Amino acid sequence: MENKERMAADKQLVEEHLDRLLPRKDRLTEAMRYSLLAGGKRLRPILTLEFCRACGGEADSALDAACGIEMLHTSSLIHDDLPAMDNDELRRGKPTNHVVYGEWLALLAGDALQAEAYSAILRSARPPRVRAEAARILADAAGYRGICGGQFLDLDGEDRDLSEEEIYALNDGKTASLIAAACTMGCVCAEAFDKLPAADACGRAMGIAFQLRDDLLDVESSTEELGKPVGSDEKNGKSTLLALRGAEHCRRLVQEETEKAISILRSEFGAPDFLIWLTRQLAGRKN
Repeated sequence: MENKERMAADKQLVEEHLDRLLPRKDRLTEAMRYSLLAGGKRLRPILTLEFCRACGGEADSALDAACGIEMLHTSSLIHDDLPAMDNDELRRGKPTNHVVYGEWLALLAGDALQAEAYSAILRSARPPRVRAEAARILADAAGYRGICGGQFLDLDGEDRDLSEEEIYALNDGKTASLIAAACTMGCVCAEAFDKLPAADACGRAMGIAFQLRDDLLDVESSTEELGKPVGSDEKNGKSTLLALRGAEHCRRLVQEETEKAISILRSEFGAPDFLIWLTRQLAGRKN
């Protein structure tokens, strides 16, 4: 199977399982499904499936965990877009959740998706140690060590000049932590617990490269191509490495972090062709 076909197959597998895990019952689940099934790259769940495969596991055994991480990711996007946070009105080419359903329902939809993320993992048929470890990894990535901590640094740093060290901490928490969690959860689902440190390092390198590429696209792309407003970092007074060190510096770092991730894939995971291809694709993505 070609890499693009494999990515499409993984994406379809995830989207079909997400649809099964969250049936429409009322207006709350409608709001949850609106954002959860709105498309997107499905990068994080695909990484979970593929790291499971790279460790000798079957993709089906990682599907509940993969969907759990996508639910958590979607929850964070709904909350990030709220007026009290980044106040965005467009996500994945569609009006954001609070624009369609109102602020209070968007809050509840995000909260409920976060709960469902853990439910998907803990209700799965995997062994207790696998479920517990996957849930722990996701919790660490969601809380003050991860997304919430990164978002705090992001919002608290608006209209201030953050240092390079502070920006790295922000990017690691807000973006890299969940990408690293996707990789490590895949290893857990394959019961390859010895691979967790390598998967974490690989995922964090991928995540930093992903965020730096995102910062570049915010000034170089268009709203139509990106599916969300461009120029929002400058408008919201965000401190980014792009603003601090310039575009060429960021492009060089994207390549360095990408090669770091690929080096780990080669040395620790048997040089999986698809994951190496995907890592390079992310470094040059257009949206």
